[in-house]
Amino acid sequence: MIAHTQAPQPLDYAIIGNGRIAALLDRSARIVWWCFPRFDGDPVFSRMLAGDEEKGFTDVLVEGAVRTHSAYLRNTAIVETVIEDDAGNGVRIIDFAPRYPRFERMLHPAQVIRRIEPIGLPRVKIRVRPTFNYGEPRSAQVEGSNHIRYSGGEITLRLTTDAPLSYIVHETSFALARPVTLVFGPDESLEAAADTVSREAMERTRDYWLGWVRGLAVPLDWQSDVIRAAITLQLCNFDETGAIVAAHTTSVPEAPFTQRNWDYRYCWLRDAYFVIMALNRLGATQTMESYLDYITTLAIDSKGALRPVYGIVHDQPLTESVAENLDGFLGMGPVRVGNQAAEQIQHDSCGSIILGVSQMFIDQRLPRMGDEALYRRLEILGHHALRVFLEPDAGIWEYRGRSRIHTHSATMCWVALDRLARIAALLGLQGDADQWRARADRVRREILTRGWSDKLGAFAGALDLDELDASVLLLPELGLISPKDPRFTKTLDVIGRELGRNGFMLRYTNDDFGAPETSFLACQFWYIDALTAAGRVEEARVLLDELLSRRNAFGILSEDIHPETGQLWGNLPQTYSMAGIVNSCMNLSRNWAEAWPHDPAPEPGATSSV
Repeated sequence: MIAHTQAPQPLDYAIIGNGRIAALLDRSARIVWWCFPRFDGDPVFSRMLAGDEEKGFTDVLVEGAVRTHSAYLRNTAIVETVIEDDAGNGVRIIDFAPRYPRFERMLHPAQVIRRIEPIGLPRVKIRVRPTFNYGEPRSAQVEGSNHIRYSGGEITLRLTTDAPLSYIVHETSFALARPVTLVFGPDESLEAAADTVSREAMERTRDYWLGWVRGLAVPLDWQSDVIRAAITLQLCNFDETGAIVAAHTTSVPEAPFTQRNWDYRYCWLRDAYFVIMALNRLGATQTMESYLDYITTLAIDSKGALRPVYGIVHDQPLTESVAENLDGFLGMGPVRVGNQAAEQIQHDSCGSIILGVSQMFIDQRLPRMGDEALYRRLEILGHHALRVFLEPDAGIWEYRGRSRIHTHSATMCWVALDRLARIAALLGLQGDADQWRARADRVRREILTRGWSDKLGAFAGALDLDELDASVLLLPELGLISPKDPRFTKTLDVIGRELGRNGFMLRYTNDDFGAPETSFLACQFWYIDALTAAGRVEEARVLLDELLSRRNAFGILSEDIHPETGQLWGNLPQTYSMAGIVNSCMNLSRNWAEAWPHDPAPEPGATSSV
């Protein structure tokens, strides 16, 4: 049964960005989150995590406002918000981060640009209240001729504007009779007047996104949903290194008042396969190639063992701490910076890397294909996977208080061996291929034997135990077992019955913090894909349509959904969830040839029934 109750949505945020920075704004155009000067930086706008404190934001207040409408400009990452009073006076606000080709390279400065255009003659108030060092007030503010410099710690944020500076500094209402521009960014002068810069940047950024979308391979069904997911995935790609972050936020709780608050502004290796698959199917080859470069760097640098998560610059430490000056999302702290998962033992990492990099050995579109030298590097990871596949670890869910021989981790070790066998065969290294195949077959037999639970009547989440876990839904996707195998079809039924809550899928029944309250959305997509692969297509389509209806007002999904209230929780935009939209829609869509049924034309002289 599917939930139809819809409580007020706490995560109705849009994201704007350009491959260097990303900012979140609510439906009234208040920018509430912006890490500066890059994805993992200090949030100069931190209101989303400031509890009840009115700090860390910029907004535009319209006197007597009664109506607000906010949406993306079609097929772009540009947000337009209209705020009006009861007489029809108001403002049109355009928010974006510049991204477009210039001087034979992609221009993507650490800037957010806001244009405010009057509708009629509104009275407005422009407020700018940045924070520094994760929630501390500015330590200095200096006004220039057409800019304000805000400073705190080692960071300086500059606002260049053609709006009256004194009105902004004192948060004074004034009649807006002409368009004004606000350019937030580094402490650097603009090349031209703010209005000129913003108009050119908006036009060229819009043209960039329209052209990028035009080059996508989208399915016939759910086109707009997939396009929005694709743009959002692109906004999670850090251009410089190719890393794709799990989300752009930290510490939005997985469920209310649970302290399940984590920093997701980093790159998890287990995301690699699903993200690469989504980008490949979309035809976004440049982004895919950039991401492959990032994970190939990790493979080359590795001596075997890999961390489960890396920074956008891979050698940066991710030491976890708590930001004491931020009370948390809706007051639900703590706010964590860094992630302890980087210190955990998780044995799925080697398989995740090899699974992702294997694309380089088969994709002729890539300018640099995989070769024997890269294969030899990957072999080091394969030998490590073979050594550890029967050792306990923290698992895909990163348990902090227990370890198991997790079925998913062991399967990913098998994936490492299986893909190495296939790669060796492609390279004509038959002796190597035979060796890796024999090793893979031995590991597979071990998993299928010890992973099956007679008590559950299903594959269990850990070998030799009787605990259900939604991650075993991935076994057919990874190639360990056929989706039509009776053991898997029984598993699919058991998981649907035991882990389903009001139409949404839990990860498991218990963890370090107790019973989970919300559904992890990636599991819902895994369930949908497993149903599709098992031939239960109509069930899958119903669940997919329902899940898409639960996106926020801007078409974005976070990490989790509450199965009773329908509210989204967890960090956003969640890469896993957005890749899930792409992959599940691709799996279930009709073929483009079915867009216009080829019915025979009527015979000459016959009366058409149309």
